[in-house]
Amino acid sequence: MAWIITSQTRFYLHEGETLLAGLLRTGHDVNFQCQAGYCGSCRVKLVSSSHPVTYTQHPLAMLEDNDILPCCCQVTGVLTIRTTSDHTLNDS
Repeated sequence: MAWIITSQTRFYLHEGETLLAGLLRTGHDVNFQCQAGYCGSCRVKLVSSSHPVTYTQHPLAMLEDNDILPCCCQVTGVLTIRTTSDHTLNDS
């Protein structure tokens, strides 16, 4: 099980649930399209993680340092992230 911490809330992922699905379930405004790691539109910033974030297949989208793709990453433990809406709030 993974616990996710954002500026809006804290929640856990259900068994087999992707990080993207968990973010959407808890009301986060996350852009997404392909849901397979190709487009990169769902990217979020990793702030901290108690365990490494992994992928079953390396995503094709270009990622910068600390970017993760919630549509296809695998997470365990405690994960703190910043979503695109968090970036907008912090930039104002």
